[in-house]
Amino acid sequence: MKITGMKIEKVQIPLKEPFKVAFATVSSLDSVLIGVTTEDGLTGYGEAAPFAPVTGETIDGVIAVLEIFKQGLMGMNPMDIEAIHAMMDNVIVGNGAAKCAVDLAMYDLMGKSMGQPVYKLLGGYSNVVQNDITIGITSPEAMAAEAKRLVSTEGYRILKIKAGIDYKEDIRAMKLIREAVGPAVRLRVDANQGYSVSSAVCALEGFKEYGIEAVEQCLPHWDMEGSAYIRQKTGGIQIMLDESIHGPVDAARACRLEAADILNIKLMKCGGLYPAAKINAIAEANGVTCMVGCMLETKLAITAGLSLVAAKKNVTEADCDSFLYYKENPVEGGFIQDKDTFTLLDEPGFGITFNM
Repeated sequence: MKITGMKIEKVQIPLKEPFKVAFATVSSLDSVLIGVTTEDGLTGYGEAAPFAPVTGETIDGVIAVLEIFKQGLMGMNPMDIEAIHAMMDNVIVGNGAAKCAVDLAMYDLMGKSMGQPVYKLLGGYSNVVQNDITIGITSPEAMAAEAKRLVSTEGYRILKIKAGIDYKEDIRAMKLIREAVGPAVRLRVDANQGYSVSSAVCALEGFKEYGIEAVEQCLPHWDMEGSAYIRQKTGGIQIMLDESIHGPVDAARACRLEAADILNIKLMKCGGLYPAAKINAIAEANGVTCMVGCMLETKLAITAGLSLVAAKKNVTEADCDSFLYYKENPVEGGFIQDKDTFTLLDEPGFGITFNM
């Protein structure tokens, strides 16, 4: 099975409403979809969803890098995933989203050629995932009202709450949200690098009263030592790293420093499912669990992320919800959603279709 062609298409989808985190406000999805064809007549689909504040990539940059990868891919076998990643790494450093697009297309082709869903290729632990839902930063009162709606109307049992601008307001938001949803709903916080060491310690101490189970990326991405200090200083709340973890080397360093209880794997940061599985293996060997998160992605990349969660026992959490924020979805299939329970389809590859 040899690769014979690749098509590249840029898509932009407006969000239902702007989404605010500690370092940015986003109003649309900007993504690149690719279709890689083989001599056997198969087509594998991949996606790059760059986010410059995290991956350092832009849409135009991703397209330029994919044009270079296209040349190297011709004649290669999609099954040779190690060789394909070596080719990409030899061409350019970083650029995780561009590499992810190619990686996903290869797994889609592998699944289609073998007649198996990707989650089975990755490990096949399960095909059912409980997903959280994210609440962006607004006023604490509005966030509490949204939390109540998501729990009572939409059926979510795990809420991920954005924070990191003002820790005192964050504590107030957690108080109001806990009062709104009751004691049974699981709550975790994502600071998106917004805290200093001192404000993070103050925030976590305040969060304890409201049963926050984990806080994600308190500090700037480079400060793993600070994260280790916070983890030692503040007991009772798990520390998660996201922007700090771009690849297996970062995962190894985080484990070595004892800087986290959980690693958030994002396919767009690390370059796809193949390196993501390496991150999880490193974490598991060090007694650290993983979550799979997402950028603003279509159901194609979301299905890939959910496939990794389902496949690996050590990936215990899923934050793959961004497709829910769009006014329209150009990609269908992949999984069935029942409230916060997502069941992957037993179709070859990712099992996705396009409305484009």
